[in-house]
Amino acid sequence: QVQLAESGGGSVQAGGSLRLSCAVSGYTVTSNCMGWFRQPAGKGREGVAWFYTASGSYANSVKGRFTISRYNAKNTVDLQMNSLNPEDTAMYYCAAGRPVCGSGPTYWGQGPQVTVSS
Repeated sequence: QVQLAESGGGSVQAGGSLRLSCAVSGYTVTSNCMGWFRQPAGKGREGVAWFYTASGSYANSVKGRFTISRYNAKNTVDLQMNSLNPEDTAMYYCAAGRPVCGSGPTYWGQGPQVTVSS
């Protein structure tokens, strides 16, 4: 059974940084098809950063500010978020499988809230 458990998140002022971590069980993080999505209040869910291949990919809105990393030993996928702005405020979800690669099973975490104040 695949389980995704996020940690991190919280509130920060504009220009600050936060780090999210997704602890994965039942799925190997190096097998690709893993990533982070976010959903602002009242809006749809969007991809933020993901591993579709060995190299990380990013949404244009976060490129240069966010970094996705994965750690074999801990089987985690982390998202380092720098230079945060109020538009980054959203629920952030760790995902595996279909949300990233378009096929196979779908796995979502519960999602920590990230709030950026101006």
